[in-house]
Amino acid sequence: MKIDLHTHSRYSDGSETLMQLFQQAKAAGITHLGVVDHDTTAHHAEGRKLAAQFDIEFIAGVEISAYDFKRQRKVHMLGYGFQGQCPHIQALCTPLLARRHDHSLWQLARIQEAGFPLDAKQALAFARESGTLYKQHIMNALTEEAYSSEYYQTLYRSLFKTGVAAGDIVYVDAFEALQAIHADGGVAVVAHPGQLDSFDITEELVQEGLDGIELIHPDHTSVHMEQVQQLAQKYHLITTGGSDYHGRYGAPVQLGQYTLSNLQTAVFI
Repeated sequence: MKIDLHTHSRYSDGSETLMQLFQQAKAAGITHLGVVDHDTTAHHAEGRKLAAQFDIEFIAGVEISAYDFKRQRKVHMLGYGFQGQCPHIQALCTPLLARRHDHSLWQLARIQEAGFPLDAKQALAFARESGTLYKQHIMNALTEEAYSSEYYQTLYRSLFKTGVAAGDIVYVDAFEALQAIHADGGVAVVAHPGQLDSFDITEELVQEGLDGIELIHPDHTSVHMEQVQQLAQKYHLITTGGSDYHGRYGAPVQLGQYTLSNLQTAVFI
C-alpha cells in the first residue's frame, strides 16, 4: 500500500481539480488517497466517483480550521472515514467559511486600495469551485511566481502578516471540531502538531475521545516525529500522515513524496 491521507483540491485552497489530483495519485502509485479540504465535505461525492474510475481507495476527509483558546493558537483537526452526509461539520464550518470569504474580500479591497495591480474578478474566478476566497487565490491573481520563491514569500508576508491585509478570523473551538467529526461518524486526528505546536492540546483532546495524531508531514522534523510517536504510544492513538499537497498553491512537494506504507486502513474505510 502507498497511502497519502493529507491532500487538498480546488474545493478549498488547492490548485488542482479532484480529477487532476486522482490522475497524479495514480501516476505516483498511490493506493489510498485522503482528500481533506478545509472546512468542507463538498468534495466527497465527486471523490467517491473518481475513486471507482481510478481504482484508488478514497478516504473522505476534512481539515477543520480550529483554535486552542487556552493557549491562543491555531490547531487543525482532521476527520476521516465519512460514509454519508456530514450535517454537524457543515453546521460548524458553514459560518466559518462565510467569515473567511468576507475577510478575504476585505483583504482584497485593502490590497487594491494600496495600489497593487489586483484583478478582483480573476481572484474570484480562481475561487469558483471552492465558493470561498482564500489568500492563495488572491496571490495567484497577483503573481505568477512559485509559492516557494523568495518573491512570493516576501510579498505574502508584506501583505498578510505585517501589511495592509494583516489580520485573521475567529476559528472554531478544537473541542467542538472533535465533537462534530465524531457526530458525523468520522475518526478525529490532530493535524501536523509540530507545525502549530499542538502537542499540549492533544493530551487534552485525548480525554474527549481523540482517535489519532498526524505523524508524517513535510514540516515535521525528527524531533516532532519522536514526540508524536511518544504520544501515540502513551494514549494508544493511531498515526496518520501525508504530503499536505496543495499543488502550486503550496510547498513544492509531490504526491507520493510523503506517504505511509502500512496503516490500519479499516479505521477509515
